[in-house]
Order: sequence, then structure tokens, then C-alpha cells
Amino acid sequence: MRVVVVGGAGYIGAHVTRLLLDRGDDVVVVDNLSTGDAARVEGAELHLLTVTSGDDAALAEVLGGSDAVVHFAARKSVEESVHDPVAYYRDNVVGVTTVLAAMRDAGVGGLVFSSSAAVYGEASGVVSESADLRPINPYGRSKVVGEWAVSDAAAAYRIRALSLRYFNVAGAADPSLRDHGARNLVPIAVEHARQGRPVSVFGDGYDTPDGSCVRDYVHVSDVADAHLAALDHVVAAPAGYDDVLNVGTGVGSSVLEVLTTLGEVSGQAVDYEIGPPRDGDPAAVIGAVGKIEAVLGWRASRDLRAIVGSAWTAGVTA
Repeated sequence: MRVVVVGGAGYIGAHVTRLLLDRGDDVVVVDNLSTGDAARVEGAELHLLTVTSGDDAALAEVLGGSDAVVHFAARKSVEESVHDPVAYYRDNVVGVTTVLAAMRDAGVGGLVFSSSAAVYGEASGVVSESADLRPINPYGRSKVVGEWAVSDAAAAYRIRALSLRYFNVAGAADPSLRDHGARNLVPIAVEHARQGRPVSVFGDGYDTPDGSCVRDYVHVSDVADAHLAALDHVVAAPAGYDDVLNVGTGVGSSVLEVLTTLGEVSGQAVDYEIGPPRDGDPAAVIGAVGKIEAVLGWRASRDLRAIVGSAWTAGVTA
């Protein structure tokens, strides 16, 4: 199968690219390397293109003869999106419409779209795909618009498409594929532990077993496995939008559990400071994962220790 991975030199994209190469697929990576790393995708055909430019003709030329596309290229910082919303709507929305137009023009029939659990906003508890979409920041809103665009284009152009909503992705399959951006708890905690700085814990009075927030952390290698299952599904499925699927473990881990686990795998104490809770932080958010198992036969296989341990190893060997 010939697969084009847009944003394939980034953190999650490179993990998917590596798995595709390992199983013998013909892999084309499209990336402008603004946050990606060409060394991550050695063995793949690399095209330096910026899909947010709206140049679907250049992309269509690259897509010619391909079976499917995986679209990752997007900005993903919640905080940054609040300060610069126009950049997020421009890059995340224009990016996906460029990919869809290029697929239409090149006659490519399969798409897996990288979405996010940020589309659920302040939903709490076990969150299923049928939950109301109430994003609370421009990043989450841009992903909702991206899903709408994929759904409408799939109906109009007979594209077989699937959107994957990730929960809290962390870890690394290999140090060379590590996450370069410390924006989420696990990479932030690893970075602070390496530097001997305390980790900020936002509140300890939540209705959870230890008072800290509970979230669903999923290993990036499991996320990559889910993409291969999704690709195989859309290539074989009839035309149309196959809806959206959560990508998580269905298991919650608290902030303090993550820090305790980091101390265990690193062999050193991890200091932390309890601060005030953040506005809008639900006590617990866990992905419902029954639908993805039913549709794709996929289930996460790596636990919190594997996630945190791989993140620590990738960080300390960098």
C-alpha cells in the first residue's frame, strides 16, 4: 500500500511512518519540518511542502497513485491557540481543506484524520464519541471544524474517511522519536525531574482517590498501532465517513500517580508543588474505548509504567 503521511516527521506522525516502513508499505512523508525532523523518517520519500499555504495542486501531484493519506500536520498547543487563534484556524483548518482538495484532484480514496479529545471541552467522567462537542479553546474548535470538513468532503468526493480523537499521548518507541515539545504532563514532568525542578500540580482537592486530576494517558506506540488499523479499515471500506473513534486506554491515572511512577522508573525522587486548581479542569476525563475496539479490533496494550518509562528513557538519552 502506498500511504502519504502529512506531517509525518512530527512526534506522532514519525511513529506511524516508522511502523508503516517496518511492515513494508510504500511511505511518502509531506512535511515542512517546522517542528518535524527529517532524521525520524529515513527510508521514506520526503517532500518539503507546507499544506497550510493552500497549494493543493502541488500536494495533489505528490498524492498521485496513493491509496490513502494520514493527516497529522497541525498546531497543537492549547495555550498558544488562546493567544494566537487566527494562526490555529489558518493552519489547522486550511491544512485539512488543502489535503481534502488534493485528494479529490488526485483521486485518493482513503483518509485518517488526526483529531483530539479537546473537541469535548469540559466533559468529565468516561467520555464517549457521542458526547456533545463543546471545545473551550481555539485549538479544540479548529479540530471540530476539521472533522466537519472531512465529513462533508467524504460525502461529496466519495472519500473513505475516519477521524481519531486522541486523549493524552505520551512516551516514545525509541529515543530518536521522542516528543520535542514539553507541553503535556508526562514530558513536562520528565523535563523537570531531569533538571531537579519541582512539578506544578494544579489542585489536590478534586473528588478523586488522591485529590489530583485523573486523565487517560495512552502510549504513542499504541496510538501508532491504532492508525495502522484505521488505515487498513478505510482502504477496505465503502466510500463515506466512518465517524470518529476515541484513542485512549479507558483507564484513568492521576497526576500524583504519574509523578510516583516517574520516581519509580527514574530511581529518583520527583518533587512537586501543589498550586491552586485551574479554571475548567474536570476532576477526571477518561476515554470510552469500546467503539474503536468494535470497529477496528484495536485496544491499547501499554500501561502507565510503559508510557512514563519510555518517556524517561527517551529524555535522558537525548
